[in-house]
Amino acid sequence: MVRDAAARRLRLAELASGLGAGVLGLGIGILAADYLRGLGLPLLFSGLLLHAWGMVDKHRLERTAGADQPWWSTLVYWFCWLFLAGLAIYAAVRVR
Repeated sequence: MVRDAAARRLRLAELASGLGAGVLGLGIGILAADYLRGLGLPLLFSGLLLHAWGMVDKHRLERTAGADQPWWSTLVYWFCWLFLAGLAIYAAVRVR
């Protein structure tokens, strides 16, 4: 029981850390907007690919290890994929 609570707490900490990193990156991007002008799309696609690879690899490793997945973890995983797909479509339309 304690191990399950610790695992849930670890996942929550990982989620908070990931969201915090995203907000931090957004803040840095806003502050450095003038210096980074013209690099938006390359950075966006680089981040999208790196994040997607990390998500897939993490979930593959957890499945291989037989780790229990809480329901909300699966929900967040698929929501993220939908968001990334929407972001890619939006960026592709904007480039035209």
